[in-house]
Amino acid sequence: MTEKTPLDPATNAYRPDLADASLRAYVQAQAYVEPSLRQGVRGITPLLQAPDPTAPRISEIRYGEFLDVFEERKDGFAWVQNRNDRMVGYIQKDGTLSESIAALMNRINVLHTFVYAAPDARAPIMDRLTLGSYVSLAGEEGDFYPLASGGYVFKGHVVPTDELFCADFVFTAGQLLGCPFLAGGRTPLGIDAEGLIQLALDLAGIDAPRTNAQLKALFGHPLPCHWRDIVWKRGDLVFFDNPAHVGLMTSHDHIIAADPFVRQVTVEPIERLTDQGYRIVAAGHP
Repeated sequence: MTEKTPLDPATNAYRPDLADASLRAYVQAQAYVEPSLRQGVRGITPLLQAPDPTAPRISEIRYGEFLDVFEERKDGFAWVQNRNDRMVGYIQKDGTLSESIAALMNRINVLHTFVYAAPDARAPIMDRLTLGSYVSLAGEEGDFYPLASGGYVFKGHVVPTDELFCADFVFTAGQLLGCPFLAGGRTPLGIDAEGLIQLALDLAGIDAPRTNAQLKALFGHPLPCHWRDIVWKRGDLVFFDNPAHVGLMTSHDHIIAADPFVRQVTVEPIERLTDQGYRIVAAGHP
């Protein structure tokens, strides 16, 4: 009998003591649970590796995203899975989740915008929403839209979801030039290499997973020859190791990526990365 390939715990909710009921046939656990559907109502909520505020940030939940909640702990954490990209982890749940599921027909169309306590740009700031975040509106007041979850956003920073679509994902990535690098980040306020690719593809209508390994498995192919002999095209995804990294070709010889060494999103010659020790292991076009 062929041994089953273990499910990836990064995108499948299971632990020795508890697992998603839908995985009952695939994993062993002491108990299985049907998740509760919730919605994120904070601009950015860190998704952590463990129920500890000092644990590594493995990803983030953006405002408006839907979550499956498997466990709400007494220590203030919840064990959740993001329905957007299937990432599993822990969040501090205080004020981050809503049981009221709002319709999401609109999205933020600027790098980031403020949520005000009143329909006035001088009002106290309650939160900050980022590019691509879904928002549910509850009418309009002057130059502002009230959010269904509370607070107000400037009308000019919100568009219907279909109007945000941009097939040119290289252009979208270019809008994030200079954004700070953040391990586990997936917004313009802080983003990692995989988050940059995921966001750019998302706004082009292309579903993209969250981790380097998942992106490479979906879009990457072994190189047919030495990388210097490849005719690179704008929009090619390039995967590296030593360490794992990914970038997006902007031309035949330049690449855009969230660079952990310079701590921001940059465009640079692909040769500069290989000179730093990165080894190209796969490439592909979404």
